[in-house]
Amino acid sequence: QFQLAESGGGLVQPGGSLRLSCSGAGFALDHWHIGWFRQAPGKEREGVSCISSNGGSTNELDSVKGRFTISRDNAKNMVYLQMNSLKPEDTAVYYCAADPSGGALCCSPQCGYHYWGQGTQVTVSS
Repeated sequence: QFQLAESGGGLVQPGGSLRLSCSGAGFALDHWHIGWFRQAPGKEREGVSCISSNGGSTNELDSVKGRFTISRDNAKNMVYLQMNSLKPEDTAVYYCAADPSGGALCCSPQCGYHYWGQGTQVTVSS
């Protein structure tokens, strides 16, 4: 059974940083594209940052460019999202998801992300 688990969320002040981690259980992440998505109350889920299976390509939401960095350590079966200069509008539940299709990297919930974690809450507030 394929399972993903996120960790690292929490409460942080504006301008602060958090690092989210995504781990895979029951399968190796290194063949799959991995994406970070978020959903704020009353809003649609959106793609934040995605990384190709070999780490050679990334795709970020315009509003997080220069602030968030996605990376992966396939040896540890982990994918990370480093979030700096956090803003109140970054507040959301953050999910990691895996796309096993092997096609072009796509960073939308409507793409082939078939496996999802339970999410971790990120709250940016003073």
